[in-house]
Amino acid sequence: MNLLHQRILAVVKLIPPGYVASYGQVADLAGLPKRARLVSKALKSTRDSLIPWHRVVNSQGKISIPTQEPAHRLQLSLLRGEGIEMTGVKVNLAKHHWQPSLETLLFELQF
Repeated sequence: MNLLHQRILAVVKLIPPGYVASYGQVADLAGLPKRARLVSKALKSTRDSLIPWHRVVNSQGKISIPTQEPAHRLQLSLLRGEGIEMTGVKVNLAKHHWQPSLETLLFELQF
């Protein structure tokens, strides 16, 4: 795994249950602005089962995986299982959008 993917996955690991972040937000927090597609690529390529990949959605709060793919149903199920309120495939961002605390920004992010 390359260094950029490691940075991305380190950020995704910080997203707590019941919250989501956008691909762009993860990229920004990893010190990789405008690299949202790289976040998607890193999540697709990881084999680490401890990465909460399902907590990453697009900037509109929607699941980006096509509806016909099994991973789409899995992500929807995992999000709902964490109590995340959704309308169809769209997360209630007003309630569930992750905003890292100042402590997290200062001491847990290394980028």
